[in-house]
Amino acid sequence: MSEPQPKTAEDLFRFLDELGIKHATKRHAPVFTVAESVALRDEIPGGHTKNLFLKDKKDNYFLLTVEENATVDLKTIHQTIGAASKVSFGKPEKLMEYLGVIPGAVTAFGAINDRDGKVKIILDEALMEFDTINCHPLSNDQTTSIASKDMLRFMEATGHEPLVLKVTA
Repeated sequence: MSEPQPKTAEDLFRFLDELGIKHATKRHAPVFTVAESVALRDEIPGGHTKNLFLKDKKDNYFLLTVEENATVDLKTIHQTIGAASKVSFGKPEKLMEYLGVIPGAVTAFGAINDRDGKVKIILDEALMEFDTINCHPLSNDQTTSIASKDMLRFMEATGHEPLVLKVTA
């Protein structure tokens, strides 16, 4: 039996529509880093995200979604997020397996592909203060904007109970 294919941006938009979540998407050239995406700031208002796919020594996985300019202390973050040990970055194979995305396209919307709840979702409280949050819709050639309160609804609808924590310095 073959593994289910990761959801596409169109699947994500359909899911958001089914939930009654208003969303807007802007297409752009692929961006792989926060630095590359800075040029889009004038065109897309709201909080822009940086996403860290992390794991601990017991193979617990975490997705930290923070504001793009935030600093995360990787030496101490394990204490805040409830990891069993210090964390390191998850391997690209696990990123694809669990969130259905490649490095450079990591996004909170990847929760739609984590059908088995293998990844603990953490949203930084500073990011959640923005009215609008901007994330890649499972590919890095678009940016989708939704209300921060709708990000919580989206996560719950994917079977995740997101933690909103102060994870940045």
